[in-house]
Amino acid sequence: MSDLLKSYRFREERQADWQRLDLILTKAENGGVKNLSDEQMLALPRLYRQAVSSLSVARSISLDQNVINYLESLCTRSYFFVYGARTTLGERMMMFLRQDWPAAVRQSLWPTLLATFFFFGGLALAFFLCLQDMEWFWTFHGQNFFDGRNPDATAEYLRSTIYIEEGDIGEGQLTAFSSFLFNNNAQIALFAFALGFAFGIPTAWLLVYNGVMIGSMYAVFWDKGLGYEFTGWLMIHGVTELFAIVLAGAAGFVIGGAVAFPGGRTRLASARVAGQKAATMAMGCVVMLIIAAILEGFGRQLINSDVVRYAVAGSTLVIWLIYFYIPRKAPDA
Repeated sequence: MSDLLKSYRFREERQADWQRLDLILTKAENGGVKNLSDEQMLALPRLYRQAVSSLSVARSISLDQNVINYLESLCTRSYFFVYGARTTLGERMMMFLRQDWPAAVRQSLWPTLLATFFFFGGLALAFFLCLQDMEWFWTFHGQNFFDGRNPDATAEYLRSTIYIEEGDIGEGQLTAFSSFLFNNNAQIALFAFALGFAFGIPTAWLLVYNGVMIGSMYAVFWDKGLGYEFTGWLMIHGVTELFAIVLAGAAGFVIGGAVAFPGGRTRLASARVAGQKAATMAMGCVVMLIIAAILEGFGRQLINSDVVRYAVAGSTLVIWLIYFYIPRKAPDA
């Protein structure tokens, strides 16, 4: 009986504040913070602290479980409103695209340059080795490379794979190669980021490997006098796709550098801090790969003009450079 009386008095003394807090929360949850008056906004933190204090007391003196459950629910709702995000999902996505992602890329200039060096270094190495001796192509790709794009192919056949005409037999083959290229690059980007924690060594190897694959293929077309045409076909989507791979590699190097050189932190703590920026870059790379897939799908099917292909490639490069490296004024709070 005394416990029931104690619980009743405890609730009677504080219930008015609890109900007021409940009313404010319900109003905010239904119509947003803009529906709250200035008085209610000022009262909210105080009422939340009082509710937390009441919950602590109720638990310590073992009051009625119904009171404790009610206060736990009230405090949980209050916590998410007081300390939770004030933005909608759409607003958060716009903030990511306008601020978080380009800022993370700008802050990772040296890792990006390092990733560029490894990727294009591998591409140049394979390109010049294959031009000197096409046997290197088979060393890089193996003897069973699919669909006939190899040093033994004729120039006419290779040309048919980069231009689509009505009744062209290379259309299906082109689709297969484009799908192979996109899937391969997406996997490379994912692993380049994910394996960065191993001091960036697997990341460097993957970037070189992907560069070698593209460089050796590029040498085949170049050797047949189709370097200009192949570059236009590849770069219409490759500017975005390869840029994404480089940035994914840079994200891996950000983590790898934090692990290798933790400074005053532990390696784990350093990697955790760097991982936030690296993860932002990696999420952005997913966006770039989706855009590259769209460019590949439509550009490959609809554009046969070399001039237009180069114009699209150059335009996308300029857009990405401006987007990442030209700071924009942050929106007003």
